[in-house]
Amino acid sequence: MAKYETVSAKIPVELKEKAKKLGIRTGELIRKSLEAEVERREIEEINTELERLKPVLDKISIDKVVEMIREDRERR
Repeated sequence: MAKYETVSAKIPVELKEKAKKLGIRTGELIRKSLEAEVERREIEEINTELERLKPVLDKISIDKVVEMIREDRERR
């Protein structure tokens, strides 16, 4: 079972009232927004790491990768 943390944010009363009037479920919105931002930053970290590894990866030919995959499959 997942564990949960409570996160709170202070917002102007007027904004909270408008959100309520419009039927916006603030908890759900905050959760989805946070999930989207975490995913965006994880992708950003992966792209940064790929850029760092690019010089090494560029030295490996596609033919060599294909050859290694075929060898690995034959061993199984």
